[in-house]
Amino acid sequence: MTWWRPAVAGWGAICASIGLARFAYVPLFPAMVAAGWVDGGGGGLLGAANLAGYLAGVMAGRGLARRVGVPRALDAGMALAALSFAACAVQGGLAWFCLWRALAGVAGGFLMALSGPSVQASVPAEARGLAGGMVMAGAGTGVMLAGLLVPLLLGGGLAMAWLGLSVAVLVIWLVVRRWWPDPAVVPAPGAGQGVPRAVRLLLAYGLSGAGMVAPMVYLADLAVRGRGLAVTSGSLVWVLFGAGAVAGTLLGGRIAGRIGGRRALPAWMAVQVVALAAALLPWWPALLLAAPLGGFAGVGATAVTLVAAREVAGVQASIVWVRATAGYAIAQAGTAFALAALFAATAESHAAVFGAGLLLSVAALLAAWIGRQG
Repeated sequence: MTWWRPAVAGWGAICASIGLARFAYVPLFPAMVAAGWVDGGGGGLLGAANLAGYLAGVMAGRGLARRVGVPRALDAGMALAALSFAACAVQGGLAWFCLWRALAGVAGGFLMALSGPSVQASVPAEARGLAGGMVMAGAGTGVMLAGLLVPLLLGGGLAMAWLGLSVAVLVIWLVVRRWWPDPAVVPAPGAGQGVPRAVRLLLAYGLSGAGMVAPMVYLADLAVRGRGLAVTSGSLVWVLFGAGAVAGTLLGGRIAGRIGGRRALPAWMAVQVVALAAALLPWWPALLLAAPLGGFAGVGATAVTLVAAREVAGVQASIVWVRATAGYAIAQAGTAFALAALFAATAESHAAVFGAGLLLSVAALLAAWIGRQG
């Protein structure tokens, strides 16, 4: 099997589960509020529920792969992602949506925990940086696809939008599943096989995730209800976020492969700080800067961290990656619930949630700079 086939399969898994099942909700957020399916606070809560489910999926993904094998675990994640979209076509109330958005997060967690390390273990060492960037570029590709599809699908109503996204996941699954990577699952380390703690790397990545909650949940709503743009314009802002994410992951994998992930990470964190600062500017054209830079840094940091995990842990990289992904998910879930409460308590102030994101991003930059050599 050539290296690009498992990389394309990993790309498809991340595109469908993260780019669509997780991030397609962002351009749907203002449409859900406008249609009365949820209010602003409830919309933020759905984003938080998705992140909580993501944490559960990350924690369970490696155990599922050990029991049924990596390909079947990847199939399970894709099936759950498609089902969660279809279920959200039913206007079942806030609790119903919370359940299915949480299960969409579980699917994303499964696939994020397994795709990157499985592809890294299935390609030659010299191709790992490029393959890792390609896999994680699936998130940005899915974001762009969501930003283009959602305005078209909304012409048929919210139910049609949710069902159309379910079909998109199914199509991607059917195309890429023939190339699922199938490496041996790395066993838990025994005596004398300690896994590096990589505390500074995990801290920087977790803080990056916490700082990115604001744009990853509220960016399209900021464009539409905060800056007065049309729903279609909000979706186009999200397309820019996705375009930045594709560039950030492809470039991140390549640069990290050359100079090292820990050395590259501070640059991505600096871009994230600029993105959050731009989102706080009161003029809508600033979103044309904030959106692509946010995607470049916030999603691209994943490809950089994936390479860094391989640097610090070698064959046990999948364990460090699961820890990093779990820490990221914990940080995002906790921050998402906190920001949902803050958003509701401040009469839906976008400045409050994006200001909090900026502070967390500055902390991520400091942690990445301190940890760049170790």
